[in-house]
Amino acid sequence: MLTVWGRRTSSNVQALMWGIGEVGLAYRRIEAGHIHGLTDTPAFRAMNPNGTVPVLRDGDGDPIWETGAILRYLAGRYAAPPFWPAEGAGRARVDQWAEWAKINITLGFTEPVFWRVVRTAPSRRDPAAIAAALAKLDPFLDIAEAQLARGAFLAGDDFTLADIQFGHVLFRYFDIAIARRDRPGLRRYYDALATRPAYREHVMVSYEELRVLD
Repeated sequence: MLTVWGRRTSSNVQALMWGIGEVGLAYRRIEAGHIHGLTDTPAFRAMNPNGTVPVLRDGDGDPIWETGAILRYLAGRYAAPPFWPAEGAGRARVDQWAEWAKINITLGFTEPVFWRVVRTAPSRRDPAAIAAALAKLDPFLDIAEAQLARGAFLAGDDFTLADIQFGHVLFRYFDIAIARRDRPGLRRYYDALATRPAYREHVMVSYEELRVLD
């Protein structure tokens, strides 16, 4: 049995839970972080000194933190190819797109855009900063658009770990009130993800508790 510490509205927790759902693993999840607290307690800091979520424990194993590391651990232990290829070159191809998505899409969207739109009071929003962040993000979304013209998924024709790292931010990207360029391949890809039961359960989650109104 897997134990996950992390709130349902954390995008990093959503990525992990989506991966767990796709692989079909049994789990229990403990709310932690934001309004749920717990992350500043000595017991939690003993598991993860950073005080961040998610944290995972597989049975009686040592705690694992950092979303990418957790996902690779679970994929390596429990998932079958092509989700996480067995041979080196195929795994590297998936991993490069997973890392690319984390560094350029997740980090380029979550705080620079999502936080400025949802987690900032309307009176304090900076439209110029939001527009600048989107302008910085757009070239990477263009890369994704070009890549998705070559295959159904980010790393090719098969659903892989790379899609977890990339696709989990797209619900919020398409849901919040921002200017978006027309990218038919990206929209097709997102619409396909939105039909997956694990995506709907773990990623398409209300973020209203995060919204700052004044």
